Amino acid sequence: MMFQPFPTRSEYQAPRESIPMRSDMTRRSIMAALATATVAIGLLATPAGAINTYNGSPAPERTETGALLVLWDSNGDGADDSFDWHCSGAMIDRDTFLTASHCIADWSSDPSLDRFYVSLDQDVQGELDRAAALGLSGTAEAQYFLAHGQAVEGRGVVDPAYQQAQSDPHDIAVVDFAGRPVTPADRWTFTPAQLPTAGQLSALSSSELNAASWLTVGYGTQEAQNGGGPQTHPGGGTRLEASLGFNSLNPSWVRLSMIESQSYGGACYGDSGGPNFVTLNGTMLLAGDTVTGDTPCYATNVVYRTDTASARGFLAPFVQLP
Repeated sequence: MMFQPFPTRSEYQAPRESIPMRSDMTRRSIMAALATATVAIGLLATPAGAINTYNGSPAPERTETGALLVLWDSNGDGADDSFDWHCSGAMIDRDTFLTASHCIADWSSDPSLDRFYVSLDQDVQGELDRAAALGLSGTAEAQYFLAHGQAVEGRGVVDPAYQQAQSDPHDIAVVDFAGRPVTPADRWTFTPAQLPTAGQLSALSSSELNAASWLTVGYGTQEAQNGGGPQTHPGGGTRLEASLGFNSLNPSWVRLSMIESQSYGGACYGDSGGPNFVTLNGTMLLAGDTVTGDTPCYATNVVYRTDTASARGFLAPFVQLP
């Protein structure tokens, strides 16, 4: 069985028999997408709640968590023209930003045009709105972010084994700043997220995992909103967090509950790549990155584990593993 990828950025069509990736669409394609979408993801001009509106809260203290911004050729004319935030992620050392493969792969028809940036600002959407008010092109917006210290450019690296297979989708990637003249550590103060040891989650019982505290952080949109038309997911672009509950563990995934009645919140579109932390023996560990979940963002967050042999094998060239 193949893992259903999140739909293209130019036209959102929700899959009927699978759960979509938690990546996001570009704001500039929203109006075109609404014409054919079964579920539309709208990004409002005014910053609003992310993660989801129930049981979520701002996360200014999670300074290691950032937004992934992409500069890409959206119309296929061979020149970059679109700049926006699309996913989330976390710094796992001073020059490595962990995110999801589907956030890095398959942007421009010519991948050499794709450029990736990270911002650790609390309100990235607000900064984008200020840049957009100046009437700048996509490339000029990216330069504006760099010049004002609101983003740092790095090298996007996808797990070469990424094929979206259900058993082990390898949906893990990094933005690498090694050797760059400016890194996120030059712009922001943060403590890198701590990774788990090899197989650390597998060594725990379900009752131990259920008793642990789980937290998801990201910049994504709100849960589904219904207003008489197509279902929408407004908001996004600000860093928020929410507590979740343990659901199940398999060799590649952690499934986490985000049921409102159980006092949990959870992730939504744009939270892809964002960290999901578990606190074990008083230590907060980055257990995995958000990759998918239920379409309306009410029930389940699905996390790609960082303690597996495949994830650690990919990360080993970039970070010192515990």
